Amino acid sequence: MNKIALIPTYEPDEKLIKLVDDLVDNGFDVIVVDDGSGKPYEPIFNKLNNKIKMISYQENRGKGYALKRGLTFIQFAYANDPYIVVTMDSDGQHTINDALKLVKEVEGNDELLVLGSRPRNGNIPARSKIGNDITRFIYKLITGVDIYDTQTGLRAFSNKLMDYMLQVNGNRYEYEMNVLLGINKNNIKYKEIKIESIYIDNNSGSHFNTFKDSFRIYKEIIKFSLSSLASFFLDYSLYALLLLVSNDVIIANILARVVSATFNYNVNRNIVFNSEDSIYKSGSMYLLLALVILIMNTLLLSLFVSLGINSLLAKVIVEVLLFSVSWIVQKKLIFNSKKVLVSEK
Repeated sequence: MNKIALIPTYEPDEKLIKLVDDLVDNGFDVIVVDDGSGKPYEPIFNKLNNKIKMISYQENRGKGYALKRGLTFIQFAYANDPYIVVTMDSDGQHTINDALKLVKEVEGNDELLVLGSRPRNGNIPARSKIGNDITRFIYKLITGVDIYDTQTGLRAFSNKLMDYMLQVNGNRYEYEMNVLLGINKNNIKYKEIKIESIYIDNNSGSHFNTFKDSFRIYKEIIKFSLSSLASFFLDYSLYALLLLVSNDVIIANILARVVSATFNYNVNRNIVFNSEDSIYKSGSMYLLLALVILIMNTLLLSLFVSLGINSLLAKVIVEVLLFSVSWIVQKKLIFNSKKVLVSEK
């Protein structure tokens, strides 16, 4: 079975040259994708081993795009042969021994997605540690799965997972997170393998933009949170107004919930999840969810009020409790239409 190392890179240094030579010496076919580094970096690329395949383009399009560009090439070039792909970063964070460890795991089960998991030791830069911890927490919140290192770039998989890898949405750093977000829905098994934790010069070689790329990674849940917040304010305002008029907690809650749920459905379908499913399909499922949430909301609200909690405060508590339930159901069941990779433009 062919071993293929796929290395997306942007503005690399001499570490890329050594990595490529070591991979070739260990029997890997190597594919390097230059993600628009520009002329100043041509001397680095010109020094690379002439046995490798080099893919270049002028405009910087992002790590996700570079990975999918390389994967597309692999799918056609190795169409008649089984193979294992190992994705690696070019900045010296990944070792040949760790890459071989991941390959061995896939050889034992070619339906696995194998992740190189870095331990949290003392040499991790604060920025990387905080980012990893936040992403791990959010991923667990969304999926219920606890992956220790969600941001690892060292991953291995066989040709059997290639179609999935190419249909995952995202052209920059969010692509790798989106791969993990879709594994449960697509019944893909994963395994984490402990690897070395290497950060050179406080990870100064990383092109990860803390704010811009973090937003891309978390944008779906951020949009969902903003949508939920807007729906909550609409719901809460109507609830307070109707409570003032009728003084009936249940009636006020039901009427406010109907209006806010209609608003929430339209925003989530068209903006948050960009669902392409028919309104009939997603609408009927959302209606069922809304009814369940409404029943839970009303029961919990009545319970808290009966315990002596202020009716307005009780409303806030109940909404917070039901937020995660609503997110998980909408993400996994209602607006989960698969997004296909858009071809180059």
